[in-house]
Amino acid sequence: MKKRKTIALLLLIIGITLSIAFIMKIEFPQGFEAYFKREYYNQFGPLAISVELLIASYYLFIGHKKTNFTLALFGFTALLDPFFNQIGLFKSIVPLYGTIILAICALLCLWLAFANTYKLKRLSNLAAFFSVVLGVIVELFFNYL
Repeated sequence: MKKRKTIALLLLIIGITLSIAFIMKIEFPQGFEAYFKREYYNQFGPLAISVELLIASYYLFIGHKKTNFTLALFGFTALLDPFFNQIGLFKSIVPLYGTIILAICALLCLWLAFANTYKLKRLSNLAAFFSVVLGVIVELFFNYL
């Protein structure tokens, strides 16, 4: 339990730090019309990924039964962003430092989720598939659609 909470706190600190960094990069436009343009909402993609990390790490900290699902959801979302960027589907606006940190955290979270390291509710095949689908939807919503 001590190790689980330590990892969760580390992920929480990373999530809070990245959330603050991504919030500071958001440009709030002048005028009412600019809030209805796609470019404005695209800025929130990196923040959405870091908020997923915050939620997953909080669930890990308290030992919630949906921890493995949220860890997998974050992991797939964070890894799909650079993957879609590499295949040319869209140009990611996540900075390089954010991509590297989020990818490392995503790999750790996916390992924790699929290995069921802390004996929380096991991730079913359907839940794993659903986390991939939700990750794709989140990425496409903030970057492509």
